[in-house]
Amino acid sequence: MVEITEMLFRKTYILVCAALLGCGSLHAQQLAVEPRIAGLEGNEEYMSLLREDAQLQMREDSIVNAVERARKQLREDPANRQRYSQDILQLESRIFEVRNAKGRLIGRINTIEQEWVLANLNGAAAQPAEPAAGSPAALPDSLKVRNLIYNPCFREQLPEADYAALLEAQGLELGAVDYVNRYFANYGTISELAEAYAAAQIEADAVAIYDKYNTLQGFNRVLADSLSGVWNYIFDNKNYAYGYLMDMQGQDEILAREEERLAEAARQLSAVRGETASDAVTDYFLRKKVLVGYETAVADVLGLTSARDSLRGVAAQLEAIDFRLPRIDVAERYFLDYDSIAFSATPKYSYQHPIPECRVYEHGTIYRILLGTFNTKRAVSTFRGAYPLSYLVNEDKKWCYYAGGFATKEEAEAAQKLLKSKGFVRPEIVVWTDGEYRNLSSDPEAQQIVYRVEITGTEALSDDVKTVIADTAEGCELSRVGQQLFVVGMFDDKAVADRVAAAITQADPALEIKVAEIAE
Repeated sequence: MVEITEMLFRKTYILVCAALLGCGSLHAQQLAVEPRIAGLEGNEEYMSLLREDAQLQMREDSIVNAVERARKQLREDPANRQRYSQDILQLESRIFEVRNAKGRLIGRINTIEQEWVLANLNGAAAQPAEPAAGSPAALPDSLKVRNLIYNPCFREQLPEADYAALLEAQGLELGAVDYVNRYFANYGTISELAEAYAAAQIEADAVAIYDKYNTLQGFNRVLADSLSGVWNYIFDNKNYAYGYLMDMQGQDEILAREEERLAEAARQLSAVRGETASDAVTDYFLRKKVLVGYETAVADVLGLTSARDSLRGVAAQLEAIDFRLPRIDVAERYFLDYDSIAFSATPKYSYQHPIPECRVYEHGTIYRILLGTFNTKRAVSTFRGAYPLSYLVNEDKKWCYYAGGFATKEEAEAAQKLLKSKGFVRPEIVVWTDGEYRNLSSDPEAQQIVYRVEITGTEALSDDVKTVIADTAEGCELSRVGQQLFVVGMFDDKAVADRVAAAITQADPALEIKVAEIAE
């Protein structure tokens, strides 16, 4: 769905907004461009800018097609995922550069158009046409522009400060489009990074991918916040200006319909709040559709057929865009090196290959078997051919030697039993949980710690979530505490609780999941 949405957005929505904002042509790929406002065809700078804009649009479409081909190759040849992902990131960077260049061009194009319109509005005000009875003022065809607010009735009938705010809001529309375009581009890359992260087998690769994922998620949060601020300003000023004119025209029916549509958009946003990738992006599209419908009605009342027809096309294209992007939540993976205990008659360690230092992981749970604590470093022969081994020097400067690495307490208990059968006098089970060390054999308090999975964010669990809990937490009770807290547990082993929590998150990413430690 991500690929379809992104393709629609890049190839359709950019052109939709170009028609709406007066900042592009639906035939932009044709170098034989036409002026967007009749009367500017003789302005060589203006026509040159339109041609350059069309060339940039062709370049952007070409790069977008290259991205789509690279994505197809990535899906068909996952073995070369890293190479294709790098190609896609480079192409995305080129798209961003082209869009920046287009933004600079469009800013100059809009300035020329605004200056021409304002100059001609003054001329039109000096010699107004005679309006027909009961109809909006008749306008020369050259002044019936596709961009709604550049028509003279807005300048003539709005207070000066309100018209200035309307022009500023119109100028900010392009910025809002840019925020959304960049958000969608990042979203597509985030989706690819999530897939690559799930498939990564090497810790270094996974860490690099996860860092990029977090960075882009951060960028998108900033873009969404920026979009929200700009869009609220645009909407408030446009909605006020149109309401002012419709009130002057006595169009109570249109005003009432607009209020109803805004209320419906608010209900739709409330229904999906927190379920899409961004509430701000969803709100933008919901209210954008309402605003375009409002503008179409305003243009129709004022007899601005060119703007009305353009806006109808925009509305149709907006309806075709699926903007409710699903959330992408990636849980950080911990690459713990688990390994069972074995024995070898041939020494596994030597002077050239010494026993390594025990790795303490910052996150996750790993059990090991403590073979002994000594005042000095011990010879390899002390450990009777057991491997893998590791060591740590503790706070008392004593040498602690460990064997194996296990995901669950049950696995560690089986290894402890094996070592006893091999003549080890007192092998002890120890555990590190998020870097915190406990000796389960010698610390009686440590054995009294249990865990439970806490679920919040809903008043009822879906059947899928209940099935996952039944499959992964066999023998553990699911209970409800209060209105929106569900508890699964208890678990003696945090690693098992973590796996249950991860399975529930995968079944319903909208839920808030936490593994809580309970002291009995």
